[in-house]
Amino acid sequence: MAAQYTVKAEVVNIQFDTPQKDDIFLVDTNVWYWLTYTPASTSARSYQINDYPAYLTKIISAQGLLLYCGLSLAELAHNIEQAERAIFSTTLNTKEYRHNEPTERANVVAEVLAAWGQVTSIAESIDVTIDEITTNASLTRFQTQLLDGYDLLFLEAMDKAGVVQVITDDGDYVTVPGIKVFTANRNVITAARNQGKLITR
Repeated sequence: MAAQYTVKAEVVNIQFDTPQKDDIFLVDTNVWYWLTYTPASTSARSYQINDYPAYLTKIISAQGLLLYCGLSLAELAHNIEQAERAIFSTTLNTKEYRHNEPTERANVVAEVLAAWGQVTSIAESIDVTIDEITTNASLTRFQTQLLDGYDLLFLEAMDKAGVVQVITDDGDYVTVPGIKVFTANRNVITAARNQGKLITR
């Protein structure tokens, strides 16, 4: 069953959007994963590995600004390690894979370094200090917006930097009022259209 999103953000279908020079976007980890980790194509849907990289290329051509949050490194490294473990073995758990297979660990490190190098070569960092103020703000947001822990902190980073546009396949972001979600996720686009939140720029 597809998620039933209550859309509070404005939503833009990236397949029909033309980025502008003054655009500033935070790029979510899932998009970095599909752009920078080649084996992601084995488990991704075709639009994920085609539409998002194509849209980032358009932004770069238009001289728009791409941003990443340092927390994406943690999420990206985790996702790459999981994918590499699944490719290598279906019987090893994460700890066994990490500690008992040094050649594989070296491969994971190389993949993460390569992926992160690509991210930092085309985007600028926005920072978030994970302190009591930030965690309290995240907990307040958690009570009304259906997000996971990483996304709560990404939104705090966006708030701090004054950024309102995010490129993501994650429909959870549409529960956040006051932001614009740029996506190719068909379920999100349909929900936004049905709720009058799909916009054309």
